[in-house]
Amino acid sequence: MSASTILAAPLAGWCVPLSEVPDPVFAERMAGDGVAIDPTAGVLHAPCDGEIVAMKDAKHAVTVRSASGVDVLMHVGIDTVELKGAGFEMLVAAGQRVRSGQPLLRFDLDLLARRARSLLTPIVLASPGAVVRRSENRAVAVGDFLMEIAAAEGPPATTETQVVASRAFRVPFEHGLHVRPAAQIAAALRPFASVVEIAALGRKANARSPVAMMSLGVHSGDTIEVSARGADALAAIAALEPLLAPVKAPVSSAARGEAKREAPATTRGELRQRIEASIASRGLAIGPAVRWTQPEIAVAERGSDESGEAAALARALATVQSHLEAQAGAARGEQRALLEAHVQLIRDPDLAERSRDGMRRGKSAAFAWRQATRAIIEGLAAVGDDRMRERAADLRDLENQVVRALSGEPPGGTRELPEGAILLADEVLPSQMIAIERSRVAGICSARGGPTSHMAILAAASGIPALVAAGSAILAIADGTMLALDAEHGWLDVDPPAPQRAALQRAVAQRAAERASDIEAARRPSRTRDGVTIGVNANLGSLAEARTALECGAEGCGLLRTEFLFLDRSEPPDEDEQARDYQAIATALDGRPVSIRTMDIGGDKPIAYLPMPHEDNPALGMRGVRASLAQPELLRTQLRAVLRVEPAGQCRVLLPMVTDLADFRAVRAILGECVAERGLAAAPALGVMIETPASALLAEQLAAEADFLSIGTNDLSQYALAVDRGHPQLAPRLDALHPAVLRLIALVADAGRAKHKTVSVCGALGSDVDALPILVGLGIHEISATCAMIPRLKRMARLLDAGECRELARRALDQASAAAVRELAAVARARARAPSTDSVSGG
Repeated sequence: MSASTILAAPLAGWCVPLSEVPDPVFAERMAGDGVAIDPTAGVLHAPCDGEIVAMKDAKHAVTVRSASGVDVLMHVGIDTVELKGAGFEMLVAAGQRVRSGQPLLRFDLDLLARRARSLLTPIVLASPGAVVRRSENRAVAVGDFLMEIAAAEGPPATTETQVVASRAFRVPFEHGLHVRPAAQIAAALRPFASVVEIAALGRKANARSPVAMMSLGVHSGDTIEVSARGADALAAIAALEPLLAPVKAPVSSAARGEAKREAPATTRGELRQRIEASIASRGLAIGPAVRWTQPEIAVAERGSDESGEAAALARALATVQSHLEAQAGAARGEQRALLEAHVQLIRDPDLAERSRDGMRRGKSAAFAWRQATRAIIEGLAAVGDDRMRERAADLRDLENQVVRALSGEPPGGTRELPEGAILLADEVLPSQMIAIERSRVAGICSARGGPTSHMAILAAASGIPALVAAGSAILAIADGTMLALDAEHGWLDVDPPAPQRAALQRAVAQRAAERASDIEAARRPSRTRDGVTIGVNANLGSLAEARTALECGAEGCGLLRTEFLFLDRSEPPDEDEQARDYQAIATALDGRPVSIRTMDIGGDKPIAYLPMPHEDNPALGMRGVRASLAQPELLRTQLRAVLRVEPAGQCRVLLPMVTDLADFRAVRAILGECVAERGLAAAPALGVMIETPASALLAEQLAAEADFLSIGTNDLSQYALAVDRGHPQLAPRLDALHPAVLRLIALVADAGRAKHKTVSVCGALGSDVDALPILVGLGIHEISATCAMIPRLKRMARLLDAGECRELARRALDQASAAAVRELAAVARARARAPSTDSVSGG
């Protein structure tokens, strides 16, 4: 190696590893090794003395060639080629000599922030050589040390036996041979020793140099000639077929010292298909497709005799119940809670009576049981609420298990899976989730289902990345097809190209390492770098979840959903039963605060002991606090049960779907009466859920009387954006990072601050890592999340700077779409992210 070249920072900003750049071409170093800078000013400077290298039509990137022959490519932002020069002013010309620190390019930082995919600016080595040392994960000023580069010496090695081959290709890339496709071509050629050149428009370029290829000025649709010379020339040419569009022309081959050879057959490796879906459990996975189908067991309609069929069904129900109880005894957390719920379902008297009625009409036990369960499933489907439709999966699961038992098969079927499988199914039943061998499943994608289904809950508890509502297209994917499942963005890539596979495999490994580190640090408090405490609580729905929450580092319960006590039964829970359950959860949380939401039951969740008329639009009907005030004795019983929890003051009461002060005052009065009845000195804190635009706009009034506010972003987004949470086509548009929703959150945060009241976020946005910096910037310093996300959120909080978050939030409020906000959030997350060792530091 020759003497090294020292590069100075060409931009002021935050310096991060290339792996943080949201583009695999740079993140995977296809364009070359280096670093990236998130700029804070709009001028790019020369990193060293040198000469400007020509790059046709590249108004967003500059390459400087040092005296030692090192090419340094600086690419301002990601996908900025699509701006076609808008917002950029080149200050130098090709061939011009420049001095280190000299301004090269001026760009409109605000325009790029609005229109570019990312502001992160890669600075990479675009010629042979190696990075000896570099700056990363720190702020840099223009002229600070950035990298030390050692250039390669001597010409590339040649082979004794050479083949000369050439092939014509058409350039398929929308913006021609700009940096991304040029880097992909160079990366594809790395395994080969041959010399490869590209000829176009009367010029030639080294196909291993992205900068040289960019200098050709090739546009989309142009024809280029790729020539290779070396022992593996044919293979090198073939390696470019997945990237370029071959023009039908013979491959010429002239061997020196050996016979003529044919080019090996290749298959195109471009991305075949991307299927968008809803995120059920966050994470990344790559692996072979396994279609998870379970053929329906055929049953005879006619039975032998009623008593014999009834006895057979009783034995089958007892077998399944015993099986479920045994599984529940060995399970914990979400699995145990679900299995215990299934035990109650298998005992359901309505199901039993419907089945007996079928057998009295001469039906077989299996046919009668199937009819009974499916009648209830159809009723749930007609409710019009996605959460109740998802409960139908539990009944389908029990239907299947009982029919298997009647057929003489074990209730829980198992299947051998290949290592790293990605399961594809129309619907994954809860019992299948419990039975799978976790170590062999990398991810799950279902055609149906929703993000609050039991499959989704179990997948999240097990740490399995999962997508739902992907549509029937996934059912046509052949077993063994390689899949890339991205449950961070919400899509499934079918047969991704090799570079994407490699990138995802590295990301999966990194995520696993981070998860282990996060769990280790989870019990420590989370404070930003500038000392702001961010409280991270858990959303809970059972005692089992409360135990899991502590293991994950929850600092309390920001939302206890009490519906688990009221559903799937023929009469409401009495005060003693409720008090026992609330006390058990409070005890499990070892003195940490618990926010108990009063029952959110109404027209969208009908129950036998709460008769209510059918509603055409239950989302806008009798639900939440409205339903509670319509049944005041149920509300009084629940409030009295909360008042019995010890120690006094650990529990707070949270009211759902409050839209004005009248409802709040009515509950406050009832609570006061219950407190007086028990002779207590003080009432527990009484809070309001902000779930509608009305409550957000009246937040200042509500904050004046409520003790705390909690924002339910799921419903708030649904009502603000006029998108049904269960709508299969519109669901992807329901994003709580929409600027309209963020502006409502900002109003609530401001109201809480003005009235000195705590404001937390307990909806799905509270579990969204990308949203955390924006929420902190809006003034939200307390969130409540799913248990599995708590360790990761606490690490993220420790990496943030609250001052920087405020600036980010200001910019987010000015964006035009949720997608634009997410781009800002992704950059913020990349900037905040540190090496794995940092995930256990600070605090």
